[in-house]
Amino acid sequence: MLERQTETEHFDLSWQQQLAEAFNSIEDLCHYLHLSPSELPVSSAASKSFPLRVPLNFAASMEKGNPHDPLLRQVLPVNDELFAYPGFSNDPVGDLRAATESSVLHKYQGRVLLINTGSCAINCRYCFRRNFPYADLQLSKQKEDAAVRYIDKDSGISEVILSGGDPLVLNDARLTRLVQHLGRIKHLKRIRIHSRIPVVLPARITDELINTLAQCPAQIILVVHCNHANEINERVIAACKTLKNNGITLFNQSVLLKGINDTAEQLCELSERLFSHGIIPYYLHLLDKATGTGHFEVSEQDALALMRQVQATLPGYLVPKLVKEVAGMASKQYVFNDTNSYR
Repeated sequence: MLERQTETEHFDLSWQQQLAEAFNSIEDLCHYLHLSPSELPVSSAASKSFPLRVPLNFAASMEKGNPHDPLLRQVLPVNDELFAYPGFSNDPVGDLRAATESSVLHKYQGRVLLINTGSCAINCRYCFRRNFPYADLQLSKQKEDAAVRYIDKDSGISEVILSGGDPLVLNDARLTRLVQHLGRIKHLKRIRIHSRIPVVLPARITDELINTLAQCPAQIILVVHCNHANEINERVIAACKTLKNNGITLFNQSVLLKGINDTAEQLCELSERLFSHGIIPYYLHLLDKATGTGHFEVSEQDALALMRQVQATLPGYLVPKLVKEVAGMASKQYVFNDTNSYR
């Protein structure tokens, strides 16, 4: 890719072209980072079951020559993914049990979630839906119509969450159609979009996308997914500024990952950097126990100790809520006790 064009030329391409040119081989990514695959615990078997996919924008924020780079560790297929960790499964949060016939996930009161696509701009190795049967539950245009009717008939639904995969992978025509249909539902107050794209492929934040979101009668909330301060480069900052300036509320959710962001210093730096660019730290998730992700797990006890350090350092509004998702529960579960309350 970069032998044919410079990075500057690449970032001048459309978001679709940038996505098409994402790294999809271990060898190419390592070559770009001046690393040798033979010196890393990489696994072609893990890559076959869950392919590598990394846009250049994300790879460009990695430190070349550093095999322990925290961004690289999030995306590199490794041997540990093949180990069978006790308690890990293909449906760790109970999505399949919550799915309706119209492919609406209705787990929580007043909120429903739509699996808009199985595609992502980046394949994060810790993904809790890496084994998800998208072919059965993602929204085709026909299922999308059924989902809108389901939401329209239930006046108790005030918020729709667009998820995936990554909903912003949808093209403008498809996304505009969905947002317009949802916007006509009078009892719907909010549309919440969960997306990694502003961080990994900021070129997707186009004028067309902004117009679609800004014209929707429902309030638009965008929850970005950033795990480490190094992910926030100048292109990410510009994209988030555009979203913020057009009235879109920005939150962040992270996953606590062993060897990536499991120190108080890293978590504090992430919150500070997010907030300085108009993004509110929202959730810090304990790892969802999906098959192939056990090597990323940080214990609940260690997570609590970390949060005590973070709380002692940051003002309360910069401290994300430490949560875990338990299949069958009516909401996410806060991970703290009376002596560990948030101030």
